[in-house]
Amino acid sequence: MIPFSVLDLAPVTEGSTPAQAFANSLDLAQWAQGLGYARYWLAEHHNMPGIASAATAVLIGHIAAGTSTIRVGAGGIMLPNHAPLQVAEQFGTLASLHPGRIDLGLGRAPGTDQATARALRRYYEGAETFPDDVRELLAFFAPATPGQAVRAVPGAGIEVPVWLLGSSLFSARLAAQLGLPFAFASHFAPDAMDEALMIYRRDFKPSARLAQPYAMLGVNLVAAQSDREAQRLFTTQQQSFVNLRRGRPGLIPPPIEDIESYWTVTEKYGVEQALACAIVGGPQTVREGLSAFLARHRPDELMLTANVFDHAARKRSFELAALARDELAKAGS
Repeated sequence: MIPFSVLDLAPVTEGSTPAQAFANSLDLAQWAQGLGYARYWLAEHHNMPGIASAATAVLIGHIAAGTSTIRVGAGGIMLPNHAPLQVAEQFGTLASLHPGRIDLGLGRAPGTDQATARALRRYYEGAETFPDDVRELLAFFAPATPGQAVRAVPGAGIEVPVWLLGSSLFSARLAAQLGLPFAFASHFAPDAMDEALMIYRRDFKPSARLAQPYAMLGVNLVAAQSDREAQRLFTTQQQSFVNLRRGRPGLIPPPIEDIESYWTVTEKYGVEQALACAIVGGPQTVREGLSAFLARHRPDELMLTANVFDHAARKRSFELAALARDELAKAGS
């Protein structure tokens, strides 16, 4: 069975605080480690009241220090917001503190609005600059050479797996060209998933970092004891997407009984399109949904995310997903 991993945005729920979100993230990471998940990734977002993972490298250090075997990383660091040298130093530090357990996923979008991008003091000049920034970052991880004017300390010569993330064909092509593992953001932008996978696998060039293509896909997975309860829990994610499209991102809302009364027909269409890669239901529905998704797309790894309001229900969702994974493995799926 392929590895399953976890994507976390350190959600801040209504009535809660970032401090509680961080405590929940550590608890969930420890839970995921015990359930056999391969990685625990955190995503960089800024100026989002319901997402507390803005200082992503700091939070990765917190999670890695509280776990022992699960890989911990960024899914991802939005490179336009950072100087490549600083990213190399941060992740060189993390990898020195937690050898063999740190991943670095890179995205090319600022991950925020223009005003916040200005506040970050970094200016996005366009997609054409991203490949150069990636190459510069990779060079900082290479062993330092005599006379090298600028080196990452720590960072130079430290092995940190670097992934490219994307929701379009751009990063698929770049990951193939550079010989890097690729993670597609199918959990919120699935439209180009099949074509991106095809391009990545077809055009992949082996590198010193990776001998053959390795693709990970994101999936929203909300599991509960019944289909009805899982669908109710999923309304938290659906509301969050509607709120974002209305220009009113806020704290993560509790589930509601009737999502149809919350959104317009147009909003429903947009959210359902964005969240098309979602498996929501009881144990049998989840098992069947996972089996069908894996059979169709054949990813090398699956990254699950679950924006569930109640922390105990969120842990239970990942537990049920792990049980489905193990049952599929026994069945040879």
